[in-house]
Amino acid sequence: MATGIEPPSGRLRRLAEELDEIGLTFDLHSADDRVVIDEIDYGLRPAIHERRIPTYGSLVLPSADAAHWKAGTGLRITTRALDKLALGDARRFADGSSSWLVRRRDRGLQLAVFDRPASSERDIVVMVDAFQAAIVQRHSSGVVRLATERGVARWDGLAWHREPLVTRWIDAMAAWEGSARERVFAKVLAFAVHDLGARGIGALLIVQNADDETPNFEQRMAEPPPLDVGNPLDLTPLRHVLSQIDGAAVFDRNGVLRHLGVRLVASPEAVADVDGHRGMRHTSGRRYSFDQDGSVVIVVSEDGPVTVMKNGTILGRTDAQA
Repeated sequence: MATGIEPPSGRLRRLAEELDEIGLTFDLHSADDRVVIDEIDYGLRPAIHERRIPTYGSLVLPSADAAHWKAGTGLRITTRALDKLALGDARRFADGSSSWLVRRRDRGLQLAVFDRPASSERDIVVMVDAFQAAIVQRHSSGVVRLATERGVARWDGLAWHREPLVTRWIDAMAAWEGSARERVFAKVLAFAVHDLGARGIGALLIVQNADDETPNFEQRMAEPPPLDVGNPLDLTPLRHVLSQIDGAAVFDRNGVLRHLGVRLVASPEAVADVDGHRGMRHTSGRRYSFDQDGSVVIVVSEDGPVTVMKNGTILGRTDAQA
């Protein structure tokens, strides 16, 4: 073959076909694409030792310099040369959290070691931009992720699911006018996609666009602490409480939690004019967005997909098959 690349195995061809079905196309005769596919294949089938399935992570073909790595992630990162090791042995050092294998075009293998763990999907999305690389990870949960500038693809053991980057959503939907509101919406949406959806936490999030809106809901819990979705320190308790309650979470125009566990009440007009959509959570969210046209509603399904609604219409969703 003119490229000097070995013909792909049937397994790699099937993997490429599966990814193509969710809109991620790889050329198995391209050297760069082949490296990415090889890393995904290893993430799906890592070397097992004493019945333990290891976690794994690799930074594939990073193009940013080391200064951009630190600035983009806020991490202190050191690198170790692994060029004396075979690829299979080098992979054993990369846990996909604090240590990552680095595969480059023009250098030998390296190990990037972080000063703290970075294994969540939110971390990985940040890393894509900071390293300007494809990120492959096998998480401790068993989920395998591929994150690139085209979004995040997850293998849950049964099928691949793809989530577009939040920035693409913002550009495509223009849910609110004004850069300040757009930033708030982007933070709430990123939380929905990468913190809730990635963990299979179903939720109904309402972001109000005006402080004087008169909401149509029944308060069923005491006023929660004002957790700010823009504050990284508030995300863990917010995610944890949402995993244990029913009802909607209501954020103000600045992305601060104001109500929790509320029951949405649809007007007769909404019931008559807005058809049901999927399940109860989606239907109530869609009808609420019809009644409260200044609000944006984000529905997270337990199986991961995220739907955004406004004015009773669907602005976008991550599962194209829905």
